[in-house]
Amino acid sequence: MKILVFSSLAYSLVNFRGALLCRMKDAGHDVVAVAPDHDPAVSAWLSERNIEFRIVSMNRTGMKPLEDIRTLLGYVSLILKERPGLILAYTQKPIIYGGIAARLTGNIPFYALMSGLGYLFSPDGSKPGLKRSIFLRLYREGVRRTKKIFVFNRDDHEDMIAAGIVDRDQTVIQVPGSGVDTTHFVQQPLPAGPTHFLMVGRLMRDKGVYEFLEAARKLKQEFPDARFSILGRAEVFNPTGISKDDIPRLQSEYPVTFLEETTDVRPYLAQSSVFVLPSYYREGLPRTILEALATGRAVITTDMPGCRDPIEAGVNGLIVPPQNADALASAMQSFLENPEQAQEMGDKSRAIAEAVYDVAKVNDILTGHMGLQHISNANTSSAAQLVAKQA
Repeated sequence: MKILVFSSLAYSLVNFRGALLCRMKDAGHDVVAVAPDHDPAVSAWLSERNIEFRIVSMNRTGMKPLEDIRTLLGYVSLILKERPGLILAYTQKPIIYGGIAARLTGNIPFYALMSGLGYLFSPDGSKPGLKRSIFLRLYREGVRRTKKIFVFNRDDHEDMIAAGIVDRDQTVIQVPGSGVDTTHFVQQPLPAGPTHFLMVGRLMRDKGVYEFLEAARKLKQEFPDARFSILGRAEVFNPTGISKDDIPRLQSEYPVTFLEETTDVRPYLAQSSVFVLPSYYREGLPRTILEALATGRAVITTDMPGCRDPIEAGVNGLIVPPQNADALASAMQSFLENPEQAQEMGDKSRAIAEAVYDVAKVNDILTGHMGLQHISNANTSSAAQLVAKQA
């Protein structure tokens, strides 16, 4: 069977879906990965694994009708050319326009992987308005004929029903996020020296960047040896984004080191004591948390959909209210006063990553529900090893 996989960013095909693409290819399917941008490294990675790559233009942020129509027509043209037996789409625009294109070209079996509801379901974007109304209507059209919808957390299904995106009779299945390759992200010993808090995420206000900064400033006064770092990509076009030009000012105002964006977070996780994600963005299930769990790190995150799902409060991390720098500082302080917690909770994190969030187990669920051929454990391991080689 030929399978089209629609994405909104080429890099994500390898970083988030590489193991799944390999799994489907190992099962004997012809896999065609689709993105709006050309990334030479991604193209080479896919080519090495005999996975074809196609480009369909897309404006990733905002609503620009002419560009969105161009994306829809691009998907229609590609489907008519490739004649796939199944389409899988993830992230908002590929799901919306991929779903509509699948209907226009003969109701090709279409599956939607909703990795999160995004900005318009976060506090900054959830207010009623024309933009939100149009978005919800488009989303409903995109998923109206889906075979199955996969969600990453226990809240998204009910919220999609409440928003009118899906009906109760549509098949919605919760899966444990994107999964994490526990052979690529291995447990690392805690670093020697002062406690080091690391936040990894796109530089956006609703990822909790300012709450982390304020918590660090508060704690630095009482715990001068404590370290605080943020690793993430500056965001220019996102409504809540923090640009590169903002970083020098923030570093001068707060006791936090901003680390340059990287394609391999493992060394930074290894150098951290505790992972922090104070997001109030409408996450699916943050991959960064899963990578921290696999590395054996305690996690402090917010009581928000997706963020709270992989955390057992007091067992492998702590959960705090969103948009509350004081509560975040208190949680971080508990590790400064009781540093042995980091080891105890980190060990629990690793165990949870292996038991629940291993990428091979997640892909078992996805391929099973899509009716794709089951492959052997040997091939599953082979796919995971291929993904690990990206580093």
